[in-house]
Amino acid sequence: MFKLMSPFTALCTVGFFARLSYALARSPVLPLFALYLGAGPEAIGFAVGISTVTGIFFKLPAGALSDIIGRKRTMLIGLVVFAVMPFTYLLVHDYRLLVVIRFFHGLATAIYGPVSMAVVADIAGAKKGEMMSWFSSITIIGNLLGAPLGGFILHSMANAPSPALPDFHMAYLMSGVAGMLSLFLAVGILHNGKNGVDGKNLKEAYKRFTSGISEVMSDKRVVITSSMEGLQNLTVGALEAFLPIYAVTVADLNEFQAGLLWGIQVVVTIISKPVMGRTSDRFGRKPLIVIGMFLCAGAFGAIPLLGDFWSLMLAAVFFGLGESFVTSSSAALVADLCQEKHFGTAMGTFGTIFDIGHASGPILAGFLIARYDYLYSFWMMSALLVVAVPVFVMNVKISRA
Repeated sequence: MFKLMSPFTALCTVGFFARLSYALARSPVLPLFALYLGAGPEAIGFAVGISTVTGIFFKLPAGALSDIIGRKRTMLIGLVVFAVMPFTYLLVHDYRLLVVIRFFHGLATAIYGPVSMAVVADIAGAKKGEMMSWFSSITIIGNLLGAPLGGFILHSMANAPSPALPDFHMAYLMSGVAGMLSLFLAVGILHNGKNGVDGKNLKEAYKRFTSGISEVMSDKRVVITSSMEGLQNLTVGALEAFLPIYAVTVADLNEFQAGLLWGIQVVVTIISKPVMGRTSDRFGRKPLIVIGMFLCAGAFGAIPLLGDFWSLMLAAVFFGLGESFVTSSSAALVADLCQEKHFGTAMGTFGTIFDIGHASGPILAGFLIARYDYLYSFWMMSALLVVAVPVFVMNVKISRA
């Protein structure tokens, strides 16, 4: 059956199942599993954030590895992690082992993410922009479906008010099945990838990376603009970890509804992001970033005041809309600034700033919730977004051609 697919269709299918597998193992299943194991807010945040920390350290080495052993082999290594790691959750009976497994599971996206787009580019020919955009959109759909599907599995399997160990095992088994599908499909179609090259390119890649860091840090506009999305990702990571916990333990929703709350936020972001990108092209990047930061801060801060599904759904919609304002416009503004300064090699370093924010969000939220409550914790994190706005407005000046 797989041989009947075009290579691009097969790669999109690989990406869909890989991302579906990872999303199934993440939210809302992961924070609820950590809660089941007796973890407090700090520990839950750490368990959710540790896999993103993995990406911060391993994305560059993964890209360099693909230069040495070839993209197809590197991609297959990442897909092996996708396929194998979900089954290791079946061995978890305490929180410490869960954290260890989460760290190694993070290698899946750290290795697969930067290399998979290069594999698509290899087969795209003159249609690189179009085909890479389609590939990205399809993999996002896998992420989108994972959250409500994971919540549905927990809710439908549970014979008690809250999920038991076998219910979590079923969710991780389904994650493993999706990961195995992505690996088996990839083995059949990754035969036209580029071969590895000599080790000289590793030195060149390292030199470009260090040069990029130096160039980014030399322009405070780039650093501040990148940090705006990093701060926005701080709240994304916090919601990913604690929106399911809040929904189930405070708002008294079921696990499926908790997954839907996260899913609707992603849907709104996917739908509105292209529109926001076109709007920023016409009317400027800075106003949309400012509006988006205020939308995210307001929606994030409102969540602890809400206690029913529909009001929380509305907050998730506004948060997703704010996220699309920030992410579409900040990325475009960084690109504008890089073009102006002629340091395109610096673009690869921006993802690290975003990942730092995403990884810090659940960890910071966990510490705050353990010491205060949801209201003050969420308000303090919302305040960070609000305070960052005047810093951004005053320091990021856009020169007109």
